[in-house]
Amino acid sequence: MHNEKKLDFASEIRKALHKALKSDPRLVLMGLGVNDPKGVFGTTIDLAKEFGSIRVLETPTSENAVTGIGVGLAVTGHPAVMVHQRLDFFLLAMDQLVNSAAKWHYMYGGQSSVPITIRLITGRGWGQGPTHSQNLHSWFTHIPGLKVVMPAFANEARALLAASIADPNPVIFLEDRWCHVQQVDAASLDDSKVIELGKASVEVEGNDVTVVAAGFSAVESLRAINYLQKYGINAELINLRTLKPLDAETIYKSVVKTGKLLVVDSGPKISSFASEIISLVSTNRFTSLRAAPVAITAPDVPEPTSHGVTGDFKFGADTVARSLVEIVGSDNSSIDFSQLRNTPHDVPNSTFTGPF
Repeated sequence: MHNEKKLDFASEIRKALHKALKSDPRLVLMGLGVNDPKGVFGTTIDLAKEFGSIRVLETPTSENAVTGIGVGLAVTGHPAVMVHQRLDFFLLAMDQLVNSAAKWHYMYGGQSSVPITIRLITGRGWGQGPTHSQNLHSWFTHIPGLKVVMPAFANEARALLAASIADPNPVIFLEDRWCHVQQVDAASLDDSKVIELGKASVEVEGNDVTVVAAGFSAVESLRAINYLQKYGINAELINLRTLKPLDAETIYKSVVKTGKLLVVDSGPKISSFASEIISLVSTNRFTSLRAAPVAITAPDVPEPTSHGVTGDFKFGADTVARSLVEIVGSDNSSIDFSQLRNTPHDVPNSTFTGPF
């Protein structure tokens, strides 16, 4: 929280956690750093003071064991919210997720559920390098039995996390660390807002091209789309919100209108979620396409650590804008794409002060 009139994405996440803990005395919030003074990028600050260190449980760096405890709690009637400060760290616990939590409801004929929400922090910045900044959301969508949620904007973060916690079965909740500092007017927030998992949002309407994105990729796409409007390019932005279940119908409806598709995906290209969306559109709305679909993804190489190299590795709003101009076929000679570059490239905006 920066002032009385502005709230941020992290504050909205904390608000959802606070309400869930208050309304359900069985709920347990657990993870490394939940009781830390900085509270997992500001999302869990002071929750332990109000709800106690048993329900807001600081854990050791034993991801596999701790996740197993969380799954066990959920199975035995204690809904759990697990927090892993890096998606990369959670890879140690994939067996607990893939072979236990995701399969439980099916294996027991729908008679038992695993109400666990697993928050995973993703994204780039400050020399995080190849083992601390991976975007592996496509992995989780491949696993039957999981829902995968990826919020982009502060005004949807609370409602999406609330819906995830309320779901009776496992949900992977992916937060890009650059989204946490995103500010929004407090007056524009509606604490009673409900968002159904599996429903995308049309953030901007347009007729020239459909842009599909989620998480911070949607934030960068919105910057590009808003900037290009003054140059007469009107793109439509579909913010997925939920990768699984996927709201394919909203994508199809937009593509039928625009005839062109750009998918922006923070993950590597091969077997990416962008590839899945392009496959679905090409298979089910092929006759609506007036041009080949385009994907913007990360390169298929590990992310470098060096500040001097990462600027060329990561794409941003300027990359999205250049692709949109090319897809639409407009003259780009008068467009100053440098206005869309993050400078320096390893912080989200001028308000950012850490931590990572």
